[in-house]
Amino acid sequence: MTTELNAKQRVANHAANLIEDGMIVGLGTGSTANYFIEALAARQQQGLDCVTVASSVVSTMKAQSLGLPQISIEQLNGIDVYVDGADEVSPDMTLLKGRGSDLVREKLLARASQTFYVLVDDSKMVAKIGQNYAIPVEVMPFAWQLVQQNLQALGGTGQLRPNAAGDGLAVTSHGSLVLDMTFESYPDASTLNTVLNDIPGVVEHGIFVDLASAVFVASDGAEVIERWR
Repeated sequence: MTTELNAKQRVANHAANLIEDGMIVGLGTGSTANYFIEALAARQQQGLDCVTVASSVVSTMKAQSLGLPQISIEQLNGIDVYVDGADEVSPDMTLLKGRGSDLVREKLLARASQTFYVLVDDSKMVAKIGQNYAIPVEVMPFAWQLVQQNLQALGGTGQLRPNAAGDGLAVTSHGSLVLDMTFESYPDASTLNTVLNDIPGVVEHGIFVDLASAVFVASDGAEVIERWR
């Protein structure tokens, strides 16, 4: 566990050192993103002048607690840098995200950014998307069964995500439900991305194609490996 945390801190510090004065910085969600928020706050205390926009309530509260200036996503027409983690990264830098519940805001900020830094350790590097985790598909609550039927017709298998307590269903920050799906017949993530985008009732999904500018990978050693598009 200690090695994992140190790896996350290394990539977070690496990304924070690339932030420049005057930038609008998008803050991701999750444990690795939290380390980046902490590292960015430390740089601000040393004189860095930047503004942040968060992808979730959790990240908003984290940034507020550390004194980072914030603006709301409604005020934006673009951002300079977005920084977040990922659950999987394939060789072509396609990402799998969404084990949390903030897919819509995360993808909005990723697409709105001029540069998107992805922070991972080498355990997140995979041969293909969906290798280790199901693909989250956020759906409108009234349409989930119709969407599930469409996904099953495409060869997908999966169920609605339970909540953390296991006594109900997980609900996203936008009030949507999540189908966690596996697709054995769609090895091409780009094709699956297009197919999922075309299904009525799908709010968003966890495949991020052609969005990452760079992936910073913390290896077993002390170095951070940069992979740029």
